[in-house]
Amino acid sequence: MSGLNRRQFVYGAGAVLGSTLVGCGRQRDAAGDSAVTVFVNGTILPVDAAFSEYEALAISGNRVLAVGNRDDVLAAAGRGATTVDLAGRIVLPGFIEPHMHFALLAGLGHLEDIGPFKQPTFDDALNALRRIAASAGPDEWVMARQFDPIMLDPPRDLTTRELDEIAPDRPAFVLNASGHVAYVNSKALELDGITRDSENPPGGEYGRYEDGSPNGVLYGQSASSGILYRNRQIADRMQSGFVGAGREVGNDAVALGITTLCDQATGALAGPAELQSYRAMYDGGLMKARIRAYAYSEQPGWDEAGIEAGQGDALMRVAGWKIVTDGSNQGFTGRQREPYYTRDTVGIFYVEPDALREMAIERGKKGWPLSLHGNGDAAIDSILDAVEAARDEGVDVRALRSRIEHCSILHDEQIERMAALGMVPSFLINHVHYWGHVMRDEVFGPEKVQLLDRCASVEKAGLNWLSHTDAPVSPLGTLHKIRVAVARDLWAEPETILAPDERVSVEAAIRSVTRNAAWACHSENEIGSLEAGKLADLVVLEEDPRAVEPTAISDITVSETWMDGERVYSA
Repeated sequence: MSGLNRRQFVYGAGAVLGSTLVGCGRQRDAAGDSAVTVFVNGTILPVDAAFSEYEALAISGNRVLAVGNRDDVLAAAGRGATTVDLAGRIVLPGFIEPHMHFALLAGLGHLEDIGPFKQPTFDDALNALRRIAASAGPDEWVMARQFDPIMLDPPRDLTTRELDEIAPDRPAFVLNASGHVAYVNSKALELDGITRDSENPPGGEYGRYEDGSPNGVLYGQSASSGILYRNRQIADRMQSGFVGAGREVGNDAVALGITTLCDQATGALAGPAELQSYRAMYDGGLMKARIRAYAYSEQPGWDEAGIEAGQGDALMRVAGWKIVTDGSNQGFTGRQREPYYTRDTVGIFYVEPDALREMAIERGKKGWPLSLHGNGDAAIDSILDAVEAARDEGVDVRALRSRIEHCSILHDEQIERMAALGMVPSFLINHVHYWGHVMRDEVFGPEKVQLLDRCASVEKAGLNWLSHTDAPVSPLGTLHKIRVAVARDLWAEPETILAPDERVSVEAAIRSVTRNAAWACHSENEIGSLEAGKLADLVVLEEDPRAVEPTAISDITVSETWMDGERVYSA
């Protein structure tokens, strides 16, 4: 991000560190716009500490004015207030998506989805790639996303043998659904200089045929990023199309009741300059969701640009420091204590434990909240060791609210260590629903899979846990996440419940995507609950999630979404 210094970032966003001055183009000051709106004739669930239920809600400008019984709220609103008749509907705080990937959705979301929910067989995926190749221009790469061999029967990788036939004269690049594996053809390997003699990069591996030559399967971002960064089409999109595509992501979010998106790899495609693009999304009031950005540690330049945690404003703020310590379990690259159930491998450390400890200490001392990707149980061990080392070096790790992202496999002693450190487990809860059967049959086996996404166990331990989609790994959709946390049913086996003792109440699942999520990204004084003085972000649902069958929660209609005191979506 050449030329972006601290003054440009802070003042360009209309914010001064340590103050409440805001101005990314949309946010309004409540004192300057005192229009009052009252919501009545429904149920208000503010998700306060007691999980209270009220009759009415009033907002003034972009802030919550009052919540309580109808008469008291109407009295607080005064004459001239606009009334919204809920007609029995339910109001909740705007949903927070605590872990998604903005760059992948906005930068690569235009690529065709050839995953198993769109193309259920290997041949279907190949036919889709042939169609993509036929329609692409002669100088364009053949690209697609979401390929997921673990969901195929039998599991089968894409290799140069298939991709060279489809694209013999230009590069081909297909991204795995996890984002941690890529599949390329020989032209792409040649572009990056990957040969039989190439050594594996740190934190990555090149898949190989029996004779040692590369087969085009690239494990870990360090193995594939060099190829992706040479794609001029993606670079052009980041320059000219990213802002508009990001606004479309915001439109998609509010249609699902999501008013805040936490980007967990800011800078992954364009480095710190992505912050400028995020800020530009709000010009003219065109971006409908807030962003909490987590700086991607693999990209250089953050310190040189003067970027620090907390910079920004209530619309777009730098929230933390993201470190990816291992890969994906369904891709067999999550780092495990013991080999996988059907593969003789323990996965990959993207960051070795000693290096992770140094990073945690350094960033912790600089005041960065840590967001640490950990899928395998050995990776989670290394994360806990690193955070304990930071604590022992004087870092107030409890104040940083360090997060373990995905936090897929948790043993009891790991939960105890997390509680002692004040850490936040953030579960990719859709692992249970969409991948549960292959996690059981291919990845972990029937015993270890019981440790997947232990929502009830961490709730019992008193941890503020979160649930996320990791979009585009799984689709955005908060009501579906609530359903999975409550029901833990399997997509491929609707009657099967995975680890039934880890089911939670609807109230606990709602907290994970509202109050808990706001706290985890250090925004609890702004969002996450509908309490007086907080920002007026809310969602109106046609039905109460507590009153329907758990598996029907995902079918509830989002009727309206309000962000910053304005209705930004209506069904």
